[in-house]
Amino acid sequence: MTGSAEPPLLFLDVDGPLIPFGTAPQQPSGEHPTYQVGQEPLGAGSNPLLARINPAHGPKLAALPCRLVWATTWMADANECVAPRLGLPELPVVSWPEPSEDDERDERAGLHWKTRALLDWAAGRAFVWVDDEITDRDRAWVSAHHGERALLHRVDPGCGLSDADFLLLSDWLGSL
Repeated sequence: MTGSAEPPLLFLDVDGPLIPFGTAPQQPSGEHPTYQVGQEPLGAGSNPLLARINPAHGPKLAALPCRLVWATTWMADANECVAPRLGLPELPVVSWPEPSEDDERDERAGLHWKTRALLDWAAGRAFVWVDDEITDRDRAWVSAHHGERALLHRVDPGCGLSDADFLLLSDWLGSL
């Protein structure tokens, strides 16, 4: 079933939105906050960048009126490595198809390689795509092929998701 009977989707990237890169304006060069659970650093024994994931984002994401879906090159590893740090259950994962000639042509024209696959996955449903690599080309293509029922939200990869991002997402999803 597609359409308004189903909740909208929120396609979530990991690198950039949940694991900030670069340096945010309020941080000294090269420093990012890290987070702990109990006495154990969240990145202990694994990818040290995982310690940058803010566990407070999990309840904020879970509270949004949508179905969360991993849209990341982390693929199933997002459920194993990222979801537990956020206190999220296992989420569906977008499986990226092999690139087609259309995909390759669109990428050369500036369309993100994820864009077509996400529209296919949405299958007409309203959706939000949260990523740090979204461009105006992606927005125009989605608008032409999906209409007004999509929000492509670019997150500053230096900061990752912020309170302002969550407010915008909540407002847009609430307006559907």
